Amino acid sequence: DVQLQASGGGSVQPGGSLRLSCAASGFAFEDDIIGWFRQAPGKEREGVSCVSGSGESPFYKDSVKGRFVTYRDSAKKTVYLEMNNLKPEDTATYYCTTDPRTSTCLVYRTTSYTPPHWGQGTQVTVSS
Repeated sequence: DVQLQASGGGSVQPGGSLRLSCAASGFAFEDDIIGWFRQAPGKEREGVSCVSGSGESPFYKDSVKGRFVTYRDSAKKTVYLEMNNLKPEDTATYYCTTDPRTSTCLVYRTTSYTPPHWGQGTQVTVSS
């Protein structure tokens, strides 16, 4: 079974940093896309980032470009999301996702896109 274990959330002040981790198991990983979605209370969930195993450039939501970096460690089957210069509007539950139907992160450009596999969420709170 596909399993995605997210960790690394917490509470930080504006301008702070966090690194989320997503440990994957139950699937090949090397050719699979791994993405992060987030959902804040009362808001629609949104795709934040995606990294593929094909070498294409990662996808980032416009509002996090230049602040967030995602990368993968194939040996550990883990994907990371480094979040810098965090803002209060980044406050949300962050979910790690994967989709065996595609090997490209281009799907994240579709606003209605929903990955089939989700891990449990990790809470990120940015507040002074």
